[in-house]
Amino acid sequence: MSLSAYNQDIKLPEPNKKGGMPLMQALNERKSTREYDSRKLSEQQLSDLLWAAWGINRPDGKHTAPSSNDKQEMSVYAALESGLYLYIPESLALKQIHNRDIRKETGRQDFVEVAAVNLVYVADLIKSGVSEPEKAGPEALNKSAINTGFMAQNVYLWCASEKLACVVRAFIDIPVLTKAMELAPHQRIIISQTVGYPKK
Repeated sequence: MSLSAYNQDIKLPEPNKKGGMPLMQALNERKSTREYDSRKLSEQQLSDLLWAAWGINRPDGKHTAPSSNDKQEMSVYAALESGLYLYIPESLALKQIHNRDIRKETGRQDFVEVAAVNLVYVADLIKSGVSEPEKAGPEALNKSAINTGFMAQNVYLWCASEKLACVVRAFIDIPVLTKAMELAPHQRIIISQTVGYPKK
């Protein structure tokens, strides 16, 4: 199915879990980039990217990044030109939330609306054990923030291996993005991460 499909979920191919750059070289080449061109990622690239961030890598359903106390409260959303999608790692799919291009709302920098994809890391406070999510303060998100750091670093290393650009961003209008993503009150945005081709 094409990434330009309208009002459709996207079934992703199996991620490529072999090959890539040696770890020490990827660490050496890991960097943040803030200039992007508008080229889109392929479905294979999206599958590999999302698997690196939060894919399932064991028969027991656990993920490529740690989860504090095994709460598994994190979700990864992908803002593409064709709409907003939720990554479903169990079925290797992108579930379309809506077909609006909200890349611009994922950050306050100009480059976010140009790059191929903006990942948004979202915590579910109910899953994380918060009894009254509507009253939860910033401290309720501490462990989710740490979990997100692992996920974002996975993406950095994958991008280094694939010669793609990325940058993690906290410069976000959270209320605006929460509304654009149609999140529930118990869902909280932690951070966003831009991925795409570097501008030449």
